[in-house]
Amino acid sequence: MTRLRKMMLEELQRRNYSQDTTRHYIRTVEDFARRFKCPPDRLGPRHIREYQAELFQKWKLSPGTVTNRLSALRFFYTKTLRKAWSVAETPYPKKQRRIPTILSQEEVVRLIDAAGTAFHRTLLITLYATGLRCAELTRLKVGDIDSQRMVIHVRGGKWGKDRDVMLSPKLLGELREHWRRLPRKSSAWLFPGNRWHNSDQPIDTKTPRHACQQAAKRAGLKKAVHPHTTLLRHSST
Repeated sequence: MTRLRKMMLEELQRRNYSQDTTRHYIRTVEDFARRFKCPPDRLGPRHIREYQAELFQKWKLSPGTVTNRLSALRFFYTKTLRKAWSVAETPYPKKQRRIPTILSQEEVVRLIDAAGTAFHRTLLITLYATGLRCAELTRLKVGDIDSQRMVIHVRGGKWGKDRDVMLSPKLLGELREHWRRLPRKSSAWLFPGNRWHNSDQPIDTKTPRHACQQAAKRAGLKKAVHPHTTLLRHSST
């Protein structure tokens, strides 16, 4: 581990950033340094502007993704290196305001019924019934399901906040059936990543996205369907 990487990691951990954000921030700074074949502490605003332009023009990234990359670089310069950061010199890109894709109740039923496996079906039902984000869904533990109070404890959600969401009797029944189907009952995770081997890790965020996209294709839905931005989280409200 390089000195700068270690310094940045310590600053992120000291501020209790999530593991996903920590990985993303460090990976962004490493990519920035590789682009210019130079240690990042020797690069400045000119390089950041050039890098930002390439993210749009060469890599065709969305404004939101570019903003996340700039946030990582800003953290590195202001918190790790203790240097100034000029918003005027490196403005955040203007976000496009799009109307979210909303699925009708009939389309949601078609989507769930088209799930490729029982495991994927449970993921989609849980997303629809709770409105959870993908990262929140993947980190659910068995102990987070509170059947006495009929709530699900969501830990470390957006901005690192905990909250409770309602647990419907139908979803509780689905989750119990899901648990009975799991070959291993020793995992603490509600959705373990490797259900057939002794590896106690949860699924990653790609799994619900893949489940969603494949089900939408099987169901013949023409709308852009993916869990984080458009579909089940909005349809559940």
